[in-house]
Amino acid sequence: MSHHGSCHCGQIRFEVQGEFDTAMECNCSHCSRKGYLLWFVPRDHLTLETPADTLGTYTFNKHAIKHHFCPQCGCAPFGFGAPRGVEMAAINVRCLEGVELSSVKRKFIDGRSL
Repeated sequence: MSHHGSCHCGQIRFEVQGEFDTAMECNCSHCSRKGYLLWFVPRDHLTLETPADTLGTYTFNKHAIKHHFCPQCGCAPFGFGAPRGVEMAAINVRCLEGVELSSVKRKFIDGRSL
């Protein structure tokens, strides 16, 4: 299944392949402030539809994840990382088109304690 997503202003657009019914809700300082609901997919399942040079990047703590955001509107639709050496994309489900958020199960992660 294919999902399309974007930042708020549309400067960053992407397509991601896969299906989900659960998203991770983390309580770390970054995720909780931004209200992320994350779905993880292999990096090659995400295709940018806009140039990569339009992405802003933020890293913190262990700098393991490159959190990408739109410099125009500030929206953060995804991030890239390689836990255990496997390239992954963390998709912010809130930035996907047509997703009914009330139907998405949430898996709580205690990132604050990690």
